[in-house]
Amino acid sequence: MTSSESLFARARELIPGGVNSPVRAFRSVGGAPFFVKAARGAMLVTADDRELIDFVCTWGPAIHGHNHPRIKAAIAAALENGTSFGTPNPSEVEMAELIVKFVPSIQKVRMCNSGTEATMSAIRLARGFTKRDKLIKFAGCYHGHSDALLIKAGSGALTHGNPDSAGVPASVAQDTVVLPYNDRAALAAGFAANPGQIACVILEPYCGNVGFIMPDAGYLAFVRELCTKHGAILIFDEVMTGFRIAKGGVQEREKIVPDLTCLGKIIGGGLPVGAFGGRADIMDCLAPLGPVYQAGTLSGNPLAMAAGIAGLKLLEELAPYARLDALGRQLRDAVLAACGAKGLPVQVPQCGSMFSIFFTATPVRDYATALTGDARLFGRFFHGCLDRGVYFAPSAYEAGFLSTAHDGAALDRACEACTAAIRDL
Repeated sequence: MTSSESLFARARELIPGGVNSPVRAFRSVGGAPFFVKAARGAMLVTADDRELIDFVCTWGPAIHGHNHPRIKAAIAAALENGTSFGTPNPSEVEMAELIVKFVPSIQKVRMCNSGTEATMSAIRLARGFTKRDKLIKFAGCYHGHSDALLIKAGSGALTHGNPDSAGVPASVAQDTVVLPYNDRAALAAGFAANPGQIACVILEPYCGNVGFIMPDAGYLAFVRELCTKHGAILIFDEVMTGFRIAKGGVQEREKIVPDLTCLGKIIGGGLPVGAFGGRADIMDCLAPLGPVYQAGTLSGNPLAMAAGIAGLKLLEELAPYARLDALGRQLRDAVLAACGAKGLPVQVPQCGSMFSIFFTATPVRDYATALTGDARLFGRFFHGCLDRGVYFAPSAYEAGFLSTAHDGAALDRACEACTAAIRDL
């Protein structure tokens, strides 16, 4: 029995499914998960001393790769002063200044502890500000595991065939209007069917939790237009895309101004963190200034702030986005070429350091078309790559990520592994 197999056997006795986040269990691709004992740069080191080129990047945060020396040093320096204070600390202010500087729409920001907390709090704030109850979300978009958002959800919920979670009361679900992404008529109809009742529209502007999906040309501008027309708050969930697609996220690239933005992942530098921010008049409805309550003992934790500040400053220094896009195109083109030679239908949507691989002839632009992908074939591809030392997300419905640590040699090896794995399908 390998070390990973032994660890998984022990874990299953104590942890539901043997994992602390469902998609890690490998159930959709088959086999047992490996356990990681260390990570550096673009590489993971498993409990069995295998080195794997990593395209999961801890599901997005590791844009500088793993264990970056600058981020590690920042955490070590902060650790000298303590782990948590339960009071305001200087790093919170510096982080807020950086976020407001980087993200065009954010005038004020509040830190929290996860992307789930960020989206949950942003929706409560939108409801409190508008004095309305209903929200619109899009099928396949995942915004964390709060009750109102676990309806037709993506990410691990979709991977395990449970896009609608048990335990969500019908009274909560009835205030969530679920529509297809990239469908203008459906959005217009959703507003028309609920006149004066929609508090907010929340979406991943570039979807990352049903695989990576881009919006149709003009779609985000249309969403913005309808929200303005109907007095609804537009919330961009940029937990994945913030600071990754561009320094200012999708909203910078697409030149769309949401009312509220949810952030996470990269601003923690690998430590747990979340944030939400936007228009000052909306944000000032939060306690202690306003009536909308939100709190967290560990919000603005000094270790997470130190790591995130170091990571954001590195992005400002390196300006890596053109290079990351070139690396993404190299991987995309290798998969397209290998599938073309094999005669396999494939879609590889890619922008910057995010991408997905769907084994389907149907262009993927929403939840329904993502489901046309051959998940079993993806599972075989996944294991073919893993056997060759390349780790993609263990799900046909998750985005892949690149980092500044993925140098030319690592990309070349990964492209060779993908080509060989596809050849063997």
